[in-house]
Amino acid sequence: MSTVFFQDDDDPVDIRRDNVFKAVFARDTPESSGALSGLISTLIGRDITIVSILANEPPVDSTRNRQIRFDINCRAENGELVNVEMCFNPSPFEPVRLEFHAGKLFTGQDIRGSDKHFNDLKSTYQIAILAKEHFFPDKVFFHTFEYFDPIHLISLKGKSRIITLELSKLADIVEKSVQDMSSAELWAVFFEYLTDRSRRDKINSIVEQEEGIAMASQVLLKVSRDEEERARIIRDEKIELDYQSGMALAKRNGHAQGRKKVLEMLNQVSTLEELENLKQRLAEA
Repeated sequence: MSTVFFQDDDDPVDIRRDNVFKAVFARDTPESSGALSGLISTLIGRDITIVSILANEPPVDSTRNRQIRFDINCRAENGELVNVEMCFNPSPFEPVRLEFHAGKLFTGQDIRGSDKHFNDLKSTYQIAILAKEHFFPDKVFFHTFEYFDPIHLISLKGKSRIITLELSKLADIVEKSVQDMSSAELWAVFFEYLTDRSRRDKINSIVEQEEGIAMASQVLLKVSRDEEERARIIRDEKIELDYQSGMALAKRNGHAQGRKKVLEMLNQVSTLEELENLKQRLAEA
């Protein structure tokens, strides 16, 4: 694969947007699957190859239909299960949400049958890349959580993990030379500073350094240069911002006026996926 670098006049879409993230990492192409395998290998600390993407709905071929879920649920060649997602605006309850989904990922495995037992369960990894906010009190951007006894510091040696990257903690890391960065730091800086033109030379150095990032860049540039795809991304963001504005207004005005605005928005969406998603989120508010 020939490496594709970002030129001065390139205007890549923000990969921290969850619909863009899925467009890059969940396509049925060698570059996309290679990028996904490279990212996950870095975060779990050993090489794995992703061989299939499970329950991949809505479709990834168009950002227009990615309004319901944006996570990438996939299986490695050794049977391990991984759920990876980009959270551009993570919720205040994000850590508990991750614990909930990690539990579902692990217990969703089927070990029924007289010839199976609990040791047949495969390891599972719930991975969240958190674009904004600090969730943990230290300055470390990369955490791996597992069950353990906090008093005696003994691990349960279980098979489920929660992995987080907090992109808001990279101010010092981005100043390091690319050669001195770990693979996790390379990926994190790539995600956070990709659209920062003042960091373009550093981003290109990262692309040259890390093969998985080079693959992701190739797919991202293809998406970014597609005028129809860009228009859909902008439209998705407008719907999201309109929704957030309506909900904020609801909180400020005793809900009534804001809810009226959100209900009006229901008549402005143009796809069934957008309509059902907005209705669901309104009902949960």
